[in-house]
Amino acid sequence: MTRNTPPDRTPDGHYVVIDGRRWRATDPSVPEDVGARLRSHLMAARRAIAAARRAQDPQAESAARARVQTAKVALGERGTPWWEQSDAERQERWRNGLAVLDQ
Repeated sequence: MTRNTPPDRTPDGHYVVIDGRRWRATDPSVPEDVGARLRSHLMAARRAIAAARRAQDPQAESAARARVQTAKVALGERGTPWWEQSDAERQERWRNGLAVLDQ
């Protein structure tokens, strides 16, 4: 897989396979603009983890890891599987995630 090639998916579409490892796929019903915002928050939080680790700041690292978790749940990659949620629950999940992350 190259950066421009999407990863392989399992036949049911619930997971992507990267380097032989299965990861939960992002909820395909997340609108593209919402997904872009959530991925931006996710990458910023990951950078914040690295900065906190370099600074040896465990509180900042913990806060950044919580933001990663919030973004991953909002994207449907963690928490209740998106394929087990109603459309309303799925929309609520990403709206709540953005509400927290946009603060």
